[in-house]
Amino acid sequence: MTVSTRESRIKHAEGGSEPRRLRRRGDGRRTEPMARASKRSGRPATRADLDGLPDTVVAEIIDGTLYTAPRPRPRHGDIQGFVAADLKNPFQRGRGGPAGWWILIEPAIEVPGSPEVVPDVAGWRRERLPDLPEDTPIAVVPDWVCEILSPTTRRHDHLVKRPFYARIGVQHLWFIDLDARTLSVSRLVDGRWLELGVFGQDDAIRAEPFAAVELSMADWWQPE
Repeated sequence: MTVSTRESRIKHAEGGSEPRRLRRRGDGRRTEPMARASKRSGRPATRADLDGLPDTVVAEIIDGTLYTAPRPRPRHGDIQGFVAADLKNPFQRGRGGPAGWWILIEPAIEVPGSPEVVPDVAGWRRERLPDLPEDTPIAVVPDWVCEILSPTTRRHDHLVKRPFYARIGVQHLWFIDLDARTLSVSRLVDGRWLELGVFGQDDAIRAEPFAAVELSMADWWQPE
């Protein structure tokens, strides 16, 4: 989705019928909520289109189209941090696990046609990504991606990012549903996602590609 007022973005993402409202970016250009303005203009979006966007949004360019969404709300960010921490210690630092991974929150990833993709959490095996770049996006497709579904991102994650991750060859995909308090785990098989299981908030799990260590999903949610 292109830059819009927050209200328009949220209503569209939830299937609302809010009329489209145009606003002007800082450079004077008009943009439309949820429209593919880059393709309507006859060119794919580039990094130049990211300039001037406010810090209050997360911006991505997927298959030449610019999308933005509000920054994660506290509950989203809380679980994002728990998942990354639970995996980073054993799988990146080797504390109680086999190491051999990079685990990053909201990394900037660049692949052909998509110069800025931002998963909620992503992981790379170190044999494929020996070192992290200093000041450029990561140009290696992640081995694993985790997206946290919220009312403002659910449709985008399912309809845009899920097939996109399959096309670029991400091998493992986790979807955490904040409202249902579930984790769905999928593996890429012959270019399609094979769902391996759906787990509830009280489950202790060993989930690909991190089955070497048991994770307690109950620790991801604070008591009501």
